[in-house]
Parts: sequence; structure tokens; C-alpha cells
Amino acid sequence: MSTGFGLFILTWVIILITFMSIGGFFMFRKFLKRLPKEDGKSIIDWEEYYIEKTRHMWGKQELNLLEDLVSPVPELFRDIAKQKIAGKIGELALQKKTKRITQDVLIEGYIRATPKRDHKFLIKKLKERNIDIAPYETLFD
Repeated sequence: MSTGFGLFILTWVIILITFMSIGGFFMFRKFLKRLPKEDGKSIIDWEEYYIEKTRHMWGKQELNLLEDLVSPVPELFRDIAKQKIAGKIGELALQKKTKRITQDVLIEGYIRATPKRDHKFLIKKLKERNIDIAPYETLFD
């Protein structure tokens, strides 16, 4: 066996282990989100519940705003992010007992559902759409 072929095999093994580790990490995270909590429902079950309960509250304008706000998320993860964010927005709308999803509820829910490390992208996107972020400053802390 030549040295070049041995290096090729070693490189290929490292690449395979890396990709399998990354895939396993995301599959394990999804598995953990599917595990039932103390109340018998998982995180994903609650997201689906809130989305279903508030489906009639969404207007076309709010759906377009949500679609625009999640556009910086890589396409591979966009559907998952949209479900998580829509679930948080629905939960917030039910807590506030609103009759429909408004821009304020949407933005507040989006901020609460988004990890702090991604807030800078959200602020940039809100400024692009000329949305005042002053009322939401306390949520970014």
C-alpha cells in the first residue's frame, strides 16, 4: 500500500466521522425535543399545539413578515426555525388573549424564540423593514 493511498483513506475516515458526528448531533437534539416532559407533552408537541390553536389568527401580512424575518436562516433549517418561532408567537398570542396575530406580538414572539446570538441578524432585518426596535429593547437583554 502506498503512502498516498494511506493518506487518502485516513482523510476519508476523518471526513466520514466528522459528517456522521454532525448528523448525529442534530438527530440527537431532535430526539431530545420529542421526549415528553413532566406534563406528558414534548417541546415539539407544544409548538404544534400553539400553531394549530392560532392558525386562524394569522393574516397574510403577518405570514409574509414571518417569512421575511426567517429568510436569513439557512434554507436547510428554515422550516424548523419557522415552526419554533410560530409556536412561540402562538403561545404569546394565547397568553395575551389577542384576537389576531399583530406585528407587535409577532416581533415579540420572534425575539423570545430566537437565541441571543442571532439577535444581531434580527435587529438588522427589522431595521431593513423600517420597524422601530425601541419598544422591544428590554427583550434583547
